[in-house]
Amino acid sequence: MSDTSRHLTEAELRAIEEEYDPEARFRTVLRPIAILTAVILFLLSAYHFYTAGFGIPRATTHRGLHMGVSLFVIFLSFAAFNSGRHKTTGFAILGIPVYDWLFAFAGAVSSFYVPWIYDQLAFRVGNPLTLDIVMGTLLLLTLMEAVRRSMGWPLPVIAGLFIGYAYWGQSMPGILVHPGADWNTIINHLYLTSQGIYGTALGVIATYVFHFVLFGVMAQKIGLGQLFIDLATALTGRFAGGPAKVSVVSSAMLGTISGSSIANTVTTGALTIPAMIKIGFRRHFAAAVEAASSTGGQITPPVMGAVAFLMVEYLGIPLRTILIAAIVPAFMHFFGVLVQVHLEAKRLGIRGLRAEELPKAGKVLREGWLSVAPLILLVWMLMSGRTPFLSAFWAITACMAVYLIQRVMASGVVGGIRETAAGIFEGFVSGARQSLSVTAAAALVGVVIGIVTLTGVGFKIAFMVTSVAANAAGDVHAFLGFLPFEPFGIDTLTLLFTLVMTAVVCILMGCGVPTTANYIIMVAVAAPVLGMMNVEPLVAHFFVFYFGVLADVTPPVALAAYAGAGIAGANGFKAGNTAFRLSMGKALVPFVFVFSPSLLIVTQAFTLPDFLLAFTGAVLGIVALSVAITNWLFAPLWVIERIALVLAALLLIAPEPVSTAIGFAILAAVTARQYLAARDARRRRRADDEEPAGGECFRRPEIRPPRC
Repeated sequence: MSDTSRHLTEAELRAIEEEYDPEARFRTVLRPIAILTAVILFLLSAYHFYTAGFGIPRATTHRGLHMGVSLFVIFLSFAAFNSGRHKTTGFAILGIPVYDWLFAFAGAVSSFYVPWIYDQLAFRVGNPLTLDIVMGTLLLLTLMEAVRRSMGWPLPVIAGLFIGYAYWGQSMPGILVHPGADWNTIINHLYLTSQGIYGTALGVIATYVFHFVLFGVMAQKIGLGQLFIDLATALTGRFAGGPAKVSVVSSAMLGTISGSSIANTVTTGALTIPAMIKIGFRRHFAAAVEAASSTGGQITPPVMGAVAFLMVEYLGIPLRTILIAAIVPAFMHFFGVLVQVHLEAKRLGIRGLRAEELPKAGKVLREGWLSVAPLILLVWMLMSGRTPFLSAFWAITACMAVYLIQRVMASGVVGGIRETAAGIFEGFVSGARQSLSVTAAAALVGVVIGIVTLTGVGFKIAFMVTSVAANAAGDVHAFLGFLPFEPFGIDTLTLLFTLVMTAVVCILMGCGVPTTANYIIMVAVAAPVLGMMNVEPLVAHFFVFYFGVLADVTPPVALAAYAGAGIAGANGFKAGNTAFRLSMGKALVPFVFVFSPSLLIVTQAFTLPDFLLAFTGAVLGIVALSVAITNWLFAPLWVIERIALVLAALLLIAPEPVSTAIGFAILAAVTARQYLAARDARRRRRADDEEPAGGECFRRPEIRPPRC
């Protein structure tokens, strides 16, 4: 890629997305198979669209149907090995190897089996037939292979380890030992009860997430994504580092309809990354800005990937409560990225876009206002207490109506109706295709959850973690005993060490496991840990969720950053490190809302004074840390100033009036020193009669003239 300042073609962008996102690596198939899978996927979307508006059938039937159809299509769409995506080896039928047809039918039949015998389950659970065990084993194997093909090895390996733990429990060391379970008991628990494969995770995907994925696809179809990019450009493009700020704001807007970090990176990065490079940002920084911004889509209401709906099921609270709680933390993430982008642009003297390069906000809204209507309708219905799937039904219906109006206005009545039908078919197929891998992953995560409930290992891990944290806290507390005052109590230190260990595990788990699967596993394993520390359940769930998302920009497996680097032609590891740096606000805020739950607004501990203190401290703390990391406020910082600002940031995010006041005083002192230094520098420059024309570019040789 010799010139990444040009706009990449759709094929090039698709290749980049496939390279870094296993879920997009669909194999090349013959036309009959392409037609077959498209029809099946369309019917799956049509089924979900209908049931969202007119009633969902019995849970086990609904989940089994969704999983069975998804598994069937996965084995036709994903090759056994990546190198075989464009060729067929061995004996094949219509270009698909025979073993893939066997896997496809095995997955479908074993999925449909439990709904078929549902009326007999009351007599079978705990006393399964041989056929039940065979079918359960078959489904378990096909699930592991489906997830391996569509997402990679990590999740099947984790599921296998948990199954091994259940089977050989009597051989485990120390506190992890348990009586063990034979194969019949394991399959009975995972296959015939609602505690395993057919559990909450699969139910949420089939009942909620599918509809919102479909809404996101249809919203893109009517031009809502492009409207967000154009509007963000019009509003922020003129300021210093304009395209970078466009990247942040447009990603925040796009995050309201899409929860995929990699897809968002490719969608908005196709425009913003070349523009950032063109005006002077380094390639790895441009990729990092887009990646860090795009990961925010998973924490931005109202879609938030699948996690918001999982929280509804796990916590038993309304979706609007989850969405309100997510507002402030999402703002903090984008605010943190925006501050660092602004400071970097000022440090390098990078301009904004010129007036002729900017669209007019009024014109953008006049031409595209109709595209926003479905999103407004969705938010209004969710906040008014309607069920998520009914809200999605009407939002998708609104998208189809808007698309019809747009096509009729462009091509006339007859042509518009024809184009609308084709567009809806394509959108329904695309929406169902995007849900395939997450369906298989959710079902396999049900295996992990089932083993946790079968063996009780979650509480054993919780005890181990809290014991280690308590010992570490005791050592630190003793070390600080020489001070004339007690800066941290033993309980606070224990909670802090517990949070740090939980955060590290979430990030490590997220390196190989998708965000949704990571969240489900960590809720089963880590949430009991935080519960033992008296952390409110909603706060604990948000904590593990946020650090799971952070894995998308944390090397060595920072997939969103690598996708951005592919567009920018930059070093992926360097882009990942920079993206992690830009995401420090997301890393700090979870600690803030654990110690001050008022930041989530809807928690039981909410009070307005606590909220204002935590919010102000978090904002100022993010600013202080961003200045220290960027090494620029009004001028370059002294080393002692950077150290002081890091200390100020830690004090500001600690939701205590005294620590906040001390942190603010440090920040104010550094700001004053910086302002005076910058003012004196300006005076010296004005007094320099020999200053050459060109000003800033010639005074600062590290900046190339084109940037000015």
